[in-house]
Order: sequence, then structure tokens, then C-alpha cells
Amino acid sequence: MTGLLMVIVLALAVFAAAQIMRIYELSAKARQEREYEVTDKDNNTQGRLMLLFGIGLIVSFFWMVAAWSEVMLPKPSSMHGVEVDRLWDISMGLIVFMFVLVQPVMFYFAYKYRGRKDGKATFYEHNDRLEFIWTIVPAIALAVLIIYGLTTWSNVMNPENEEEPMVVELYAQQFKWTARYSGDDNTLGYANVRLIGGANTVGVDTTHTNAGDDFLATEIHLPVGRPVLFKFRSQDVIHSAYMPHFRAQMNCVPGMETHFQFTPTITTAEIRQDADVQGKVERINAIRSAKGLELYAYDYILLCNKICGSAHYNMQMNIVVETQAEYDAWVKEQKTIAETL
Repeated sequence: MTGLLMVIVLALAVFAAAQIMRIYELSAKARQEREYEVTDKDNNTQGRLMLLFGIGLIVSFFWMVAAWSEVMLPKPSSMHGVEVDRLWDISMGLIVFMFVLVQPVMFYFAYKYRGRKDGKATFYEHNDRLEFIWTIVPAIALAVLIIYGLTTWSNVMNPENEEEPMVVELYAQQFKWTARYSGDDNTLGYANVRLIGGANTVGVDTTHTNAGDDFLATEIHLPVGRPVLFKFRSQDVIHSAYMPHFRAQMNCVPGMETHFQFTPTITTAEIRQDADVQGKVERINAIRSAKGLELYAYDYILLCNKICGSAHYNMQMNIVVETQAEYDAWVKEQKTIAETL
């Protein structure tokens, strides 16, 4: 019913627009004017509107930056996240600089050089120097950004480790995550979707040498300051493991294994003491309190960043970054796959 009403409203809107145009044409004929003739008055109106729109565009841009800055992510909580944010800041800084430089000029020129009956166009011949400047300068800027971006990507994807990274598998399926830890030997046992059945929800080969000490978890726990190598698998469709606070993301592709490594640098307890985070939590809880909802506690989180189905929005898992002692205590509470299957 709602769809039908929308179609009717749209049809009426098109009909109304057509009638307004028809009325304008008839009124122009009544004034003995040609309705498609552009006058100086029309050009002046369009020029002023263009200038007004340009001013509104620039003002609204800075207003949105100020208004939405409070919902931005806090400082990165991983070692490589600092490099990613630096690349982002440099790229966006250059884009904003060019936007603020070019847009006002374009809208002002649209107003200044609006059409006039007594106006005369000036022919400007080819200028090699100008062509050279506006070709070479952007090319150099883009080359620097691309090289810097590739260097950052290489550093992120091929980090130099002082110690062996802890191996954790994240298994994706509609619509949940399962974490599998590699246990004392730090080596994951073999797994395959064909082995899924009963309590064996991720298809681990229990007869494999390295599978006995693996254990499953519904919450990710990471020791601060220790590199973690995440390995990703998917059971059904393409998912995307997205950990925004750590500036980490990797696709989970059926039939293959992908990986991503980072070192967490800030514990959950520490990030909750950050002034920006506390401000966010206060604003969120003010809204939730007004609606009678449960208060929110700030947590790191794993999300799916691919639209993988109807419950995509709910495919998430908490991430807890803690001290090594706290992590070791949590591990002792977990049961291995050999004990549960």
C-alpha cells in the first residue's frame, strides 16, 4: 500500500510540474514575450543564485565538519593505525585545501561573467606555461600521495615483528562471528567447511596434530602490545571483518583464507578513560536515558562491513584488549576443542 501511494504522489508531482511549466509558457505569451528567450534579468537572477549557492555550500561544509566531528572515531588503538590516520589526514587536508581554494573562485566567476546582451567574449590563446603548471603540479601531488599510500600499505601488510604474532582465526557466517584461538602451540589445526556438524561449528579436523589445543570464543580477547595475526574464513558469502578502532579491515572470502596483522596499543580500560571517548559515551547515554534504554558502555567491536544479508547490521562481536596477566587468566577459563567435541 505504501509503495502504491508513493507512485501516486510521484505521478501527481510530475503532473503538477508540467502544469506549472504550461502556465509559465501561457503567461509569457500573454506578455508578448518568447518564453525561451534568455534576458539580462534571467542571467542576473541565475548569477546571484549561483553565488548564493556557492556561499551556502562553503558555509555548510564547515558547519558539517564542526557538527559531526564529535561522532568521528577516537585515536587509533593499534600501532599501524597511526600511519593510516596520518595518510588520511594528509589526503583529506589536500582535498579540503583545493576545495576551499577552487570552489569559491568557480562560483564567483559564474556570477561575475554571467551573460549580458552588451557583453563580448574575449578570445584567449593557448598558453604553454599555464598548461604546464596545471598539468605538472597535480601530477606531482598525486604521485607523492600514491607513493606514500603504497608505502603505508606495504608497512601495514608486512609489519616487522620483534616477537612471533599470536594466531587467531575469525570465522564468518550469516550472521555471526566465531573466534578460534591457536592454543599453546600457536598453530591452528586444519579446518574445512565439509567437516561442520553438530558442535563442530567451524569445521575443525579434530584428528589434526595442532587442533587439540585450539579453542573457540564468542568474544575476542587480545593482550596489549602483542602482535596478533588474524586469519579469516567464510562459510557462505563474502563478509568483511572490520575493526574500526584498530583501523583494520579484511574481506572473508568463501573457499580461501585471508589474513591481517596488527598490534593493539591501548587497553579497553584505558580507552574508556580518554576524554573524547567519555564525551561520546555521555552523549549516547543521554539519548538512551531519554528513551528508557540500557546505558551504553564503550567497547572495541568487530563488524561485518559487507552487506551480507538481512541481519547484516547485527553481525558483530566485542573485542577486549587487556593486560597479558588478564589475558592469561581468561585463556585458563576456556575449554579446548578436544574437551568440547
